[in-house]
Amino acid sequence: MYILTVCGGTLKHYRDRYNLECDNILVFEDGRYALVEIKLGGTMIKEAEKHLLELKRLINQNNPKIGEPSFLMIITGTDMAYTTENGVMVVPIGCLKD
Repeated sequence: MYILTVCGGTLKHYRDRYNLECDNILVFEDGRYALVEIKLGGTMIKEAEKHLLELKRLINQNNPKIGEPSFLMIITGTDMAYTTENGVMVVPIGCLKD
């Protein structure tokens, strides 16, 4: 993925014993990380945003030592990039290229 080439890091998937999951976690070389959900259509963006915000809340509540994610992102198959009122970036997959 282009963002990893530019920023340096690894791409991971997360699922725990409580069935809590995240499509992708970008882990950067300096220890920062970001939570990313992938939704091809625009109809699931609100649900994905709610999920990412809940994951962030659970991390802060249950494991504050790892710190907050640097950003929350939803990758979509839509045409418009924007940031929601809650600070979640909605990014068309076509924007993730050089």
